Amino acid sequence: MNLPAIAELPVVVIGAGPVGLAAAAHLVDRGIEPLVLEAGPAAGATVREWSHVRLFSTWGEVTDPAAEKLLAPTGWTRPDAATYPSGGDWAERYLQPLADVLGDRVRVAVTVTGVSRAGRDRIVDADREDQPFVVHVAHADGREERLFARAVIDASGTWTTPGPAGGSGLPALGEKAAAERISYRVPDLKDPAVRARYAGKRTAVIGSGASAFTALAYLADLAESDEGEGTKALWILRRGISGSTFGGGTADQLPARGALGLAAKAAVEKGHADAVTGFRTAAVERGGDGRQVLVAEDGRRLEGVDELIVLTGFRPDLSFLSEIRLHLDERLQAPVALAPLIDPNQHSCGTVYPHGHRELSHPEHGVYLVGMKSYGRAPTFLAMTGYEQVRSVVAAIAGDVESADRVELTLPETGVCGGAGLFDDPDADQGGGCCAPAPALVQLGTAPAAEPGAETAQRPGEGCCG
Repeated sequence: MNLPAIAELPVVVIGAGPVGLAAAAHLVDRGIEPLVLEAGPAAGATVREWSHVRLFSTWGEVTDPAAEKLLAPTGWTRPDAATYPSGGDWAERYLQPLADVLGDRVRVAVTVTGVSRAGRDRIVDADREDQPFVVHVAHADGREERLFARAVIDASGTWTTPGPAGGSGLPALGEKAAAERISYRVPDLKDPAVRARYAGKRTAVIGSGASAFTALAYLADLAESDEGEGTKALWILRRGISGSTFGGGTADQLPARGALGLAAKAAVEKGHADAVTGFRTAAVERGGDGRQVLVAEDGRRLEGVDELIVLTGFRPDLSFLSEIRLHLDERLQAPVALAPLIDPNQHSCGTVYPHGHRELSHPEHGVYLVGMKSYGRAPTFLAMTGYEQVRSVVAAIAGDVESADRVELTLPETGVCGGAGLFDDPDADQGGGCCAPAPALVQLGTAPAAEPGAETAQRPGEGCCG
């Protein structure tokens, strides 16, 4: 097969979410043709799955400058920069219009099944970098296709691979068999059918981040409603309770996230949730009454569990990159140069130093993991981080090393988690520096759920605030 010169091939972008579409916009701005491949039925498919969620970040922080430039001739204007969009707002008012402008450059219902070098598996060295990338895809009708690219930007995220209930990182024994009673997402309790599933039930919530906070707050709200009598949550914590258990509180520069932690704390204090500490789940068994029994690695048993909500983070799907030479950290599954900057074992403050194409590079020249996927299993991520990543990466692909190396991003000192919570006051004082004003506790019944993935919290009295 005679292929065009590598420089004439498009850059394949995997994923038509916020970061993938931003990458495409930057490529267009550089005069490079993008080809965006989205497995879902529409652009922003993952965001649409949590359309009821309100982000922690404002509109001013979740739109990309190159994307705005591409949208401007259509008459599009960014919504009020100080307000907080929901996932549905983000998808309909920004992501879909951006995909529409990109037109045929965005293909939906196309699943990437493999990436390699044309005619070279990962073993072969000879003339490797002289070959284009070959991307295998599967269409919804079962048809397969090979596409060729000058570079590959993987912005496919981590949404499809949530962490398991098992405390060892593997599914607990019996977890798969109990799948009908387990949710790996924060349930939308405004949906009557979902609300009925949890009303009057005993639900175990496994996790310690913003998603778990939201689930606890939602279940507390349900318990206080007319139809929620008997609703009870068991909060399963793998560690003990400390000053940081409920997040940053007054030290959180993102008041929305701080308010979410306070709402979860209120759920516990009001008796709607009981905390079970140091519990690392080893097995999920079916009890004699048909309900679930959680068994810890130390032998403790929690009986009478009707439902499980497992919110233990997300991890990258690397299966379709098996023929690509990646250099990933052995713990986080993030690029080796980036991992020390985002390692939750080391960072209590959530500060992430600015980074770009150099930290995101791999031995396979021309392949970049960006967005949430670049963070591997680390939970601290903001949309603005992804936008800066792709600005730098695209500049590097275009050969503009000076621009690619230039840092054009300043992140908040305390919270770098993109996400959502129970706070929706666009007029709230964001404060300066690390220690923000104390966030207000809002009414649980009026708030949206938190976005899974917002899992890092400031430790009061440590890190930035001293």
